Amino acid sequence: MISRYVLLVILLIPLAAAAGDAPVANGLQRDVVFTDYSPLSRSAELIRRLLSPLNALRVNQMSTQPGHAIREQPLDLAHEKFVLYVPAAAPPHGYALLVFVPPWEEATVPPTWLSTLDRHGMIYVSAANSGNDADVLDRRVPLALLAAQNIIKRYPIDPQRIYIGGFSGGSRVAERIALGYPDLFHGALLMAGSDPIGKAQLTLPPSALFQQFQDTTRLVYLTGQQDDAHLDMDRQSQQSMRDWCVFHVATVGAPWSGHEVVTPAPLNHALDVLDKPVQPDPAKPADCRAHIDQALTAQLQQAESLLASGKPDAAHTLLNKIDTRYGGLAAPRSLDLAKKIDAPH
Repeated sequence: MISRYVLLVILLIPLAAAAGDAPVANGLQRDVVFTDYSPLSRSAELIRRLLSPLNALRVNQMSTQPGHAIREQPLDLAHEKFVLYVPAAAPPHGYALLVFVPPWEEATVPPTWLSTLDRHGMIYVSAANSGNDADVLDRRVPLALLAAQNIIKRYPIDPQRIYIGGFSGGSRVAERIALGYPDLFHGALLMAGSDPIGKAQLTLPPSALFQQFQDTTRLVYLTGQQDDAHLDMDRQSQQSMRDWCVFHVATVGAPWSGHEVVTPAPLNHALDVLDKPVQPDPAKPADCRAHIDQALTAQLQQAESLLASGKPDAAHTLLNKIDTRYGGLAAPRSLDLAKKIDAPH
């Protein structure tokens, strides 16, 4: 049930933010329209960060054909609307920011979350028409990136407290965004939805970005303790994080909850954990990364050997497996090998 306070805020706040105006008023705002684009949301950057190197190569090659050109930006912001909640007072170092990817189509803020957002000095923003039926690369990811861009431009934001989050299918997209954009989002709140990384759906980004993800991104998994299916997904995701040298991972329980939006108490705990500064331990990830690079090098050498022995099809099959598993970590070696395989023999 929506409280009288929330209803009063809805009635008092203008329904839209005019393009280029000064920051809109504090409180809950609906049908907000943004106008600022970001280089991070360019189609070429989405392809570079979120697709494996070989898939990115194929998309870029296809874009040179008539009728397949890639747009500079995948969205026209004039047709997009967002919901926004801004606490009344900014913390001394600026607001925190939570960009929320929903599984539903409406742009909403769970009403019970407002007091928790106030307590953390956290702005919440979420896009309309960004639910599970929307395309991930063409809509859900760029909408989240553009939401962050416009809030950062309009409000004093603490750059160390910019987070991506989501619920259910939206949480799985949030995990993908966190993986590809660790230079923007310093933490991810994964609520009842997660996947293992190093798979076709969650390919690893270029090496420098992945190292930043390993070193600086905090992941907080928040799932109802009666939501058995998604708790099992969390366990698989968390194991994959350890396998890939991602150690800044925490789990927060939501007692007596199933597959539903959490109540304020576990949300408050999760945000407390998300706000804890990451304490790097250089030795631990260094040893782990060395093991990964040894395995990757061995597989690339195996593919080279197959090609050298006159088995290009087998080499191609193995290279595709390497590309799926190691993603950007295998480039540019994987791309160089692909050119050799595709060259006339």
